[in-house]
Amino acid sequence: MREVLAQAAFQLFLERGFERTTVDDIVARAGVGRRSFFRYFPSKEDAVFPDHERCLAEMTEFLAAADDSDPVGAVSDAARIVLRMYAANPEFSVQRYRLTREVPGLRTYELSVVRRYEQTLAGHLRSRFGEDGDGALRAEVIAASVVAAHNNGLRLWLRSGGEGDPEVAVDHALALVRAAWGRPAPFAAPATPAVTEVSAAPAVPLAVSGGGDGDGEVVVMVARKGTPMWRVVQQIEAAVGEN
Repeated sequence: MREVLAQAAFQLFLERGFERTTVDDIVARAGVGRRSFFRYFPSKEDAVFPDHERCLAEMTEFLAAADDSDPVGAVSDAARIVLRMYAANPEFSVQRYRLTREVPGLRTYELSVVRRYEQTLAGHLRSRFGEDGDGALRAEVIAASVVAAHNNGLRLWLRSGGEGDPEVAVDHALALVRAAWGRPAPFAAPATPAVTEVSAAPAVPLAVSGGGDGDGEVVVMVARKGTPMWRVVQQIEAAVGEN
């Protein structure tokens, strides 16, 4: 019944326009009563996007089963669930895309749906990175990046009329996200080289030759704890230059 109502609604939207189609028109076309319509759809806007609730539930289930080894990869794969939903019915997806572009109310509704996907991805990432501070910020930024990358590739395919393989553009876009974020957090404190702490010792670079041809030279830095990194680098550069 849900599918019958959605098909009847969309046919009328294409024939008469979204604004000129009423719920009474939809139920008359489907041959059911108003109560049946509202049992499945809170509004006629929901009838334009009948598959998003199911897709969101599938995404949530997928993320719940994902392991902790690659959280960025997990949310990228979760986004592909949405892509497969669109790709399963190219004709309907293209028509819906065009209708959404023409009706501001549907565009607003679509943005609210996209935001729910983004919040689902961000929630999964926060459970891995932390609920506060930089962990929460990183989760929000990555989730927004995944959604933006996915939508960019998807819309390229929709604007082409559904020609070709939509996964090509989406995979390319998501690969960029994984290249940028699929590594330790950029804001994390960089690992510092091991240093030998010598009490009250000055920052002194010592060049130690490890081979007669110079290829094996090693520069050892002995520095007082707390010496600014720029000073350490400066001293090493000076030592290398002297050698």
